[in-house]
Amino acid sequence: MSNPTELRYSKEHEWLSAAEDGVSTVGITEHAANALGDVVYVQLPEVGETVTANETCGELESTKSVSDLYSPVTGEITEVNQEVVDDPSLVNTAPFEGGWLFKVRVTEEPEGLLSADEYTEYAG
Repeated sequence: MSNPTELRYSKEHEWLSAAEDGVSTVGITEHAANALGDVVYVQLPEVGETVTANETCGELESTKSVSDLYSPVTGEITEVNQEVVDDPSLVNTAPFEGGWLFKVRVTEEPEGLLSADEYTEYAG
């Protein structure tokens, strides 16, 4: 498992891109996607909704279980990935590319986001 070094990671297994014009992209890691199994349903926050760092903002359902989706930052949702809503398997097949979940205009970033190396060590 290889975690892209340009991303930062939460202990809840979400990844966060560097902000472009104040907006970052969020998804779940390959580790989380593998642990979930085949994702069959994705519930994402609505555009315009405010999310809070480390609080639930959606849900991922797989053939094995249902898992909460946490926001790694606080901010306003600017876009959701409709392709992943229509085809949840993208979360498994391309977690760092086409399987991204939402974009957020970051207003606050918590302490404790991990580098790729720190996340790899954390996730085991």
